Amino acid sequence: MFYCLGWSVGLSSKSAPLNKLFNAKPHLAKVKLEAMLHAMQEIAIYIHRFHNLDLFQQGWYQIKVTMRWEHGENTTNATPARVVQYEAPSLGSDAAVYGVWRIDDKDNSFFTQPFRIKYARQDVPISIMVAFDLPLSKNGGPSSSAIIMKFELLYASIWENGSEFQASINSSPAAIHEFRIPPKALLGLHSYCPVHFDAFHSVLVDVTVHISLLKAGSNKAVLKLPSVSYTACEDVADESILGSGQELGQVADPRLISLFKALLRAHDILLEELQRIGNGIDKTVDLAEFKSKINNMNILQAKLGAVDGEVSGQGKPQNGLERQSGTSEFRSDNLVHYLSKDDVFKMFHLLGDQVLYLWNTFLMFHRENKTKILEFLHDAWAKDRRAEWSIWMVYSKVDMPHHYINGGFDEASHHVVYKKGSSLRKLTDDPAQLAAMRADLHRRSIAQMKMNNQSIQDMYIFGDPLRIPILIVEHVMNAHRRAFSDNSYLRNLDLIDTASLLTGACSEAEKKQPSKSLPENGRDLKIAVFVHGFQGHHLDLRLVRNQWLLIDPNVEFLMSEVNEEKTSGDFREMGQGLAQEVISFIKKKMDKVSRSGSLKDIKLSFIGHSIGNIIIRTALAESIMKPYLRYLYAYVSLSGPHLGYLYSSNSLFNSGLWLLKMLKGTQCIHQLTFTDDPDLRNTFFYKLCKKKTLENFKHIILLSSPQDGYVPYHSARIETCRAASMDYSKKGKVFLEMLNDCLDQIRRPTSEHRVFLRCDVSFNTTAYGRNLNTLIGRAAHIEFLETDIFIRFIMWSFQDLFR
Repeated sequence: MFYCLGWSVGLSSKSAPLNKLFNAKPHLAKVKLEAMLHAMQEIAIYIHRFHNLDLFQQGWYQIKVTMRWEHGENTTNATPARVVQYEAPSLGSDAAVYGVWRIDDKDNSFFTQPFRIKYARQDVPISIMVAFDLPLSKNGGPSSSAIIMKFELLYASIWENGSEFQASINSSPAAIHEFRIPPKALLGLHSYCPVHFDAFHSVLVDVTVHISLLKAGSNKAVLKLPSVSYTACEDVADESILGSGQELGQVADPRLISLFKALLRAHDILLEELQRIGNGIDKTVDLAEFKSKINNMNILQAKLGAVDGEVSGQGKPQNGLERQSGTSEFRSDNLVHYLSKDDVFKMFHLLGDQVLYLWNTFLMFHRENKTKILEFLHDAWAKDRRAEWSIWMVYSKVDMPHHYINGGFDEASHHVVYKKGSSLRKLTDDPAQLAAMRADLHRRSIAQMKMNNQSIQDMYIFGDPLRIPILIVEHVMNAHRRAFSDNSYLRNLDLIDTASLLTGACSEAEKKQPSKSLPENGRDLKIAVFVHGFQGHHLDLRLVRNQWLLIDPNVEFLMSEVNEEKTSGDFREMGQGLAQEVISFIKKKMDKVSRSGSLKDIKLSFIGHSIGNIIIRTALAESIMKPYLRYLYAYVSLSGPHLGYLYSSNSLFNSGLWLLKMLKGTQCIHQLTFTDDPDLRNTFFYKLCKKKTLENFKHIILLSSPQDGYVPYHSARIETCRAASMDYSKKGKVFLEMLNDCLDQIRRPTSEHRVFLRCDVSFNTTAYGRNLNTLIGRAAHIEFLETDIFIRFIMWSFQDLFR
């Protein structure tokens, strides 16, 4: 049976007064006190809006919400206790929202109004608060079980109208997103909780979750705090606690005391959160009536504190109701033996009324400031991302040496001279194997961890922590630059004064920097260009794009299409096509901004996958891109072969490359493997590394995977490898020249601080089993496109690099 409630239910000033209930004295002789001391969890979910990031299909959508205990005797779903529609949606013929929300009595689920999605990045305001009640278990104490919060996305084709969709209640969900509320959070929590569903239904549902422990049966609004008489408090303290000759049977059950303590803690948390949120949004929460009514509780504080002091054997109270509201933590367990059932009953109801008053005060405050509270909680959530996800991330800092291997080559004798350096890897170790072993050890340590935090846990991440990628992040610090010699690029290794070099280079760069014609006041135009890999599609990187949109919704995106059917050709032609496509896009967006206002600055970022990174660097070397190089901002490389395949240890993959060259004559494969010219110094890759394609970026992030067999590990990270370091031939020297040309561009000082990160991503490929894809390393190479968790970790941990 379904029933539809009105547009505004819950916090009505017409609610029946409850003063008689609060002032009434219970008939203790007729009803068991244990049965009357019940508490419940109330979880209020505010759904602000539905934002379409990347839904594949137009049509009617609806959100279904249910809630249940994770473990325990009570397996029934939570009951939607009250619903408040903050703003009534428009219901015209062109409106996105149809009908009203509803509650299903069969499974106690809540359904939002159906809404119609017509285009990408569409916003649908929902603005509704629904509060779920979950009774505690029969044992009477606080719950040790978590709560599972489930969001389902229901879909119907665009050919159905809203009424038909609303009538079809048994349709299976298109996507599900679950969250776990840990037991520590059940006493009180106010948090932002974004709902994204999955990679095939990429949306953003702005949700905030508000939790408190309440006295059972108190789900109606309390608009006035009931007075607590001196006599009532005195009776609790004098007649019971200070009384003598209590029978053992009259002593309260410790479980009831535990429940009372939990309610005390919930009271304190709620009061603290009210003040924190009020200060955060610069709004004062009106607690004047609450403060004026708590003085009587302080009388109870003094008497309880005196008894607590006597029990602990000290002459003065140890624990009083120390907080502003007059509550106590009751830290002394000995006090339990001096509290009767009557004591607990009276104090429980007095305190329960206070908590209920504070809870309803917050709900009314939230209704008046819903948007500001959501923004405040979102900012707090964003700041906590790096700490929250640090379980799967390992951070370190390394120095970039003035010369990557600290050695020089004598071409005649093939003699290598090594010098000491703190950042050198052991040349006898394979860096890819070391990275894989390090990630495996970290994954094993995660298996022994207990996730015992207080934050809401996204089950897409925390549901199976072992399947989440491990990220090893190296922040590469700029070190001394090496000096150059006119006679030899590598031979002169004398260090020069770094301070003078930085000063001189910066001043010279400032002289050469063209004066900006953009005004100081205006809008920043932020553009991100995504370039796919070999035989790829322009939407291959859509998961990365969607994560960037969540961090900065104002970024303009270009999903490059110009080379979709041309990735087997010459890199030079692909680079020229990309450059023209980028310039056309920039001019179009500049004209659009200029029509609506002034343009302050341009931030141009590039993201590439596989050989898409080579296409990007080739495009940046084109002369037509020169006027735009000063706007380069961030560069993210996903497994890009920046140093080619001069040293590739994957024999199976090398055989595939050979077949492509022999049977299809694929030009880009010849260029990748340095077979496009007999002289290595005349090859495409050698010349590309000589060009300044990296030095203008403010931030550079190189992502690699030791499991990726399609791209050599060292090539994706722009670093040396063991084979090259032991190769004394011309081939080894050419490789080192290319390597140092690239690093010199990254090392080159700029007027702003540059962030250079190397990130190793270790995927959990056990689900694929042992097949050809995992054997040749293709599974990890494609995983960069098919999962977004790794890029979510990086982007939210380094948010400033993407804004």
